[in-house]
Amino acid sequence: MASHLIQGRTITMPVRVTDATVCSAMYPVRADAARAVIAYSGLDVAEVLPGKAVCTLVFVEYRDSDLDSYHEFGVTFLVRPPDASRARSTGLATLRNAGAFVHWLPVDQGFTLEAGRTLWGFPKELADIELRLSSPYKRCILRKDGRLVVDMLVRPGVPVAAAAATPLTAYTHQDGVTRRVPAKMWARGMRVRPGGALIRLGNHPIAKELSELGLPKRALMSTTLRASMTFGTAEAA
Repeated sequence: MASHLIQGRTITMPVRVTDATVCSAMYPVRADAARAVIAYSGLDVAEVLPGKAVCTLVFVEYRDSDLDSYHEFGVTFLVRPPDASRARSTGLATLRNAGAFVHWLPVDQGFTLEAGRTLWGFPKELADIELRLSSPYKRCILRKDGRLVVDMLVRPGVPVAAAAATPLTAYTHQDGVTRRVPAKMWARGMRVRPGGALIRLGNHPIAKELSELGLPKRALMSTTLRASMTFGTAEAA
């Protein structure tokens, strides 16, 4: 069982999250624009429809985990596996095989920042992340370097059944290396609805990047859930 020393603490793989609240919204964006954003990774976006990729915005409150408690915001894109056929496909087959490339991942605590970058190559940066989760309407206000990046509200949806354990594949890129990160999630209390998210962009460069993808716009769908997770050892993709 692999272990790593982070700030004087031994972290053993897989890293476990016992309790977290996850809120997300998936947006259809132009595939060519998304490709330009993640070109540095060497990965290709998954086209769910011809010419359309998916950008997901997600905010998470980690209440109990091996990396302590913290808040996180993510900008991710559905991508094709690196070993996928060069011929591009669309539709459900693409979704089944897609992973999530993590393009930007601000957090509000230093320990998880160092651990995330060291263990998996996650692009974590320190930011001010205010989460309001006590009401059915879940809200995240994200500021970086004193500038508003995004103010995001996710409305409650209808309850849906969740699989006992959902395997996930995340991809990261750091120091010229693209990595694959295996993960699993156990969801409970999941609620889903078409649309269901409102966002207001600020004047930070990441906000400008999101606006160039066509945001704000109607989300394909939004999701809220409570979750437990595990994150395994990263491998070169």
